[in-house]
Amino acid sequence: MEDVAQEPVPARLLLVDDEPNVLAALSRVLRHEGYVLHTAGSGPSALEVLEREPIDLLLCDFLMPEMDGAELCSRVRQQWPDCQRLLLTGQSDLAATVRAINDGHIYGYLAKPWDDDGLRLTLRQALQHQRTESERKRLEELTRAQNQELAALNATLEQRVEARTQELKQTADMLEVAFEELRKSYVTATKVFSSLMGQRLPPRYQTNAKVGVLVQAFATEQGLDEKLQHELELAAALYNLGKLAWSDRMIASPAEQLTGEQRQLYRLYPTTGENLLISLEHMEGAARLIRHHREHWNGNGFPDRLQGEAIPYGSRLLGLAVDFIELQRGMILPQQVTRPRALELLRKFSGRLYDPSLCRAFIALCQDKAPDLESHGRPVTALETRQLQPRMVLAQDIRSTSGMLLLHEGKELTAHLIEKLMLLEEAENQRYTILVYREDKDDE
Repeated sequence: MEDVAQEPVPARLLLVDDEPNVLAALSRVLRHEGYVLHTAGSGPSALEVLEREPIDLLLCDFLMPEMDGAELCSRVRQQWPDCQRLLLTGQSDLAATVRAINDGHIYGYLAKPWDDDGLRLTLRQALQHQRTESERKRLEELTRAQNQELAALNATLEQRVEARTQELKQTADMLEVAFEELRKSYVTATKVFSSLMGQRLPPRYQTNAKVGVLVQAFATEQGLDEKLQHELELAAALYNLGKLAWSDRMIASPAEQLTGEQRQLYRLYPTTGENLLISLEHMEGAARLIRHHREHWNGNGFPDRLQGEAIPYGSRLLGLAVDFIELQRGMILPQQVTRPRALELLRKFSGRLYDPSLCRAFIALCQDKAPDLESHGRPVTALETRQLQPRMVLAQDIRSTSGMLLLHEGKELTAHLIEKLMLLEEAENQRYTILVYREDKDDE
């Protein structure tokens, strides 16, 4: 009789909220995702469900009577450690979030109101993380069992030893693959969380992706070691995590215009970000880079007034990239500055705010390859709208003053599109600077 392939078992989710309309909304979003859904209206009710049903993932509200989400996650972690845990919260209590991370070891949290697509993606990533972790544990147990069996083999039976050695090598290779998948899942989950976190910021202030492109391009060109590159990738995605406690008004205010209490809060955001991440073992390196990315080469930065090479190299690089992008977005000075002006300011403050040699290499990268323009190393040129010609290819996205995407990077221009851009300039009373890829003949 031929073996019949088993159908994959659908993931079992438990949704917990004391508001029936929230449970109904969550169930509606997830009804077509192939999950087996269970619901509960309180923490004790959720524990009863867990006693009688195998649950793969728990998504619970933070603020609930009788037992809040952090306590429920802590109880679930103790009794059902393989059950993945996420929080759904409508408030930004950083201390409560840290308690949930430390006590409940939650995978992450989602803010109310949630984005449906973001919710589905986060749940898929959480379940993938759980499956990868389960596979890692299984492979570790298999490795231990095979090591014990190998020790019991007769050393004179060379053929059997050789066969077992090959099997162990294959298992070790599989384990290495599982660890790599787990590492990638951490990065993916971090970027998903960063994207969700960025929804609170105005479009112009969503800088994490641009900063990430810059630091990764520099790290690759300079041949930085893999561990530091990984830490920089995570730090770039989460460096402004500590700003979530700010008011909307403060978030929208340039750093140089902050005064009094606001400036004190501003100086705390690197340490706040570190504190939120430090309890996660795989984030310790990134948390350290975030803490020190506002230190200055001359020792006048914060939070620890480190000077010169006492500042971690990754923090020096992250600080350069952050300032370069935020200057252009109007997040430091009262007005946005042009890209050439931003490079000029980096050069001006080299030796005071920035590591001189690092600053030179960074500016050279921006001038030669322009990775922040997402040009993938191809040469670009800046033109006014009236200088554009059909068949030119855009080297960056074009957005309206409201942040709406008008044309995406890689779009080939036509006479009709150029005319539309010129009409939009007149309507918005603004002049666009358009970056396009240069043809080879322009470089001759």
